[in-house]
Amino acid sequence: MSVTSTSSSNQTSVTSHSGGHEQWSSKAGFIMAAVGSAVGLANIWRFPYAAGENGGGAFVFIYILAVVLVVLPILMAELLVGRRGQLSPPNAILAVATEAKASRHWRWMGLFGVIAAIIIFGFYSVVGGWTLAYVFQSGSGRMAGLDQMAIQQTFDGINASASQLLMWATSFLVITVMVSAKGIKAGVEKAVKLLMPALFMLLIVMVIYAGVTGEFSQSLRFLFVPDFSKISSDVVIEAVGQAFFSIGVGITNLMAYGAYLNKSTSIPKASMVIISADTLVALLAGMAIFPIVFAIGLPPSGGPGLVFMALPYAFGQMPGGEIIGPVFFMLLFFAALTSAISMMECAVAWLRERSELSRATAAMVVGAVSWLLGLLSVLSFNVFANVYPLSFIDTFNNKTFFDLFDYFITTLMMPLCSIFVAIFVGWILPKAITASELDGAQYPSAYRLWSVLIRFVAPIGLVIVFVSLVTS
Repeated sequence: MSVTSTSSSNQTSVTSHSGGHEQWSSKAGFIMAAVGSAVGLANIWRFPYAAGENGGGAFVFIYILAVVLVVLPILMAELLVGRRGQLSPPNAILAVATEAKASRHWRWMGLFGVIAAIIIFGFYSVVGGWTLAYVFQSGSGRMAGLDQMAIQQTFDGINASASQLLMWATSFLVITVMVSAKGIKAGVEKAVKLLMPALFMLLIVMVIYAGVTGEFSQSLRFLFVPDFSKISSDVVIEAVGQAFFSIGVGITNLMAYGAYLNKSTSIPKASMVIISADTLVALLAGMAIFPIVFAIGLPPSGGPGLVFMALPYAFGQMPGGEIIGPVFFMLLFFAALTSAISMMECAVAWLRERSELSRATAAMVVGAVSWLLGLLSVLSFNVFANVYPLSFIDTFNNKTFFDLFDYFITTLMMPLCSIFVAIFVGWILPKAITASELDGAQYPSAYRLWSVLIRFVAPIGLVIVFVSLVTS
């Protein structure tokens, strides 16, 4: 295996090695793609209601600590393995394990990541389909002036119609496949260079709108003035889990992106930019949503329906809501799309290395498998709404196919894979490899701190989260 590249301080030419990988055309392209992978519905949809349900500022405080102490070291570890191996996650892990004279069985960690990514892409397309549907619903004016009951009926109506929900989910999936099929430079990088600036611009517009029309000072106090009396073990677990799921470590998406990364890019510096941007988006989402929620008198703990049911009602009651509503849901769609693009990458790259398929064909194959799994998720809201495949097990007695996919990925596979990444990189790989990839000679103190975090803090934190999720 060889990688031929010419580099300057911020640019490398795009070339291919024997695995068929390109390289990012620039550091900026990689940063935007990685930020796009991290920034998703967990930031804009889940973070606000999670903060609302768990004490606001106290939750945010623990969340930021968890991002730095638990998520950052795992993120750096994934990028390290991807760049060192220069292949899809399973083969990159195998290559690095071979170099470290470790067991070949570590490659199963990467294969689990591939399986998880395909499953996630299937049920994530349903949620992505919701965002796409709401772009058109709000943009057409159909939601203007509706009361909360009518808005809930609109959302329930989309889900109750198998054909309608399948259309939106399939549309979202096809858009993602089309981007992935074009490759790293012409597809993924080109898309995120357009989508990420647009996402930040739309989010800033939303914050300004909320500041002018909503209860902005109240929302700032709610988000940034922690009441430490509200911190409980449940709040800590929820905050660590949100940080973990927000960045998206554990399913090797960023390991796949790391395979296209050249040596001139500092992994620690890039990782800091990624987590900073991801956290900023989550906080801006809170600053955009809570002023509107407080202005209308809605509870901040609105749960998952906060975005798809409470906010459309709020937009209908506020000046300019008929314009800002479609803007918000376009923002949500962009966030969903950039994450979905990264979900495909580890599976597409692995399939290309295992076969003679072209990039476009591999993307379509992965998309087709995910679509079939997604079909079960679509039907979970209508035709199969009362079907519980594992009802003979107490834990799963009320879980549909959609719920099961979500449970097995977010509760089992993502935390477990992250724990194994921490063990593999922190305990199995020699210092010569990790220090070389993480600028250990240049920044020895920072490297030693990372070593402590990846060997002890991150895995212990993840085990606590995992046990809590499984036993809850």
